[in-house]
Amino acid sequence: MQITPSATLCSDFATALNTRLNNGGAATVKIYTGTKPADPGTAITSQVLLGTCTCSATAGTFSGRRFTFNAITQDSDADNGGTATWARFLDGAGTGVLDVDVSTTGGGGFMQMNNTTITAGGPISITSCYVDF
Repeated sequence: MQITPSATLCSDFATALNTRLNNGGAATVKIYTGTKPADPGTAITSQVLLGTCTCSATAGTFSGRRFTFNAITQDSDADNGGTATWARFLDGAGTGVLDVDVSTTGGGGFMQMNNTTITAGGPISITSCYVDF
């Protein structure tokens, strides 16, 4: 089943997403190994936190049915090593908002990184992240 929302509804959803992510300050992106949980309210269990990147003060912008995240600051010192498979976006207050799959650049993941193989102590960089409506 596929839906096609109106441009107005897309804009409303993008505005709500941006407002929610910016709640309490800049949003963060926690990058994990393992299986993505059912939703952002589900506790992390055996997944390993690789590192945390920080979104811009305004998480993103909306244009032409696409919400594009503004620059996301890299984590210069990864917590652990492993393969990034998913990420959780948290608002500035630390509440989970969105869980997404991760791939390398051009790999089709919601969030794309230059390299999904993370080395403990090394940098983590997000190259592209957007939501199409």
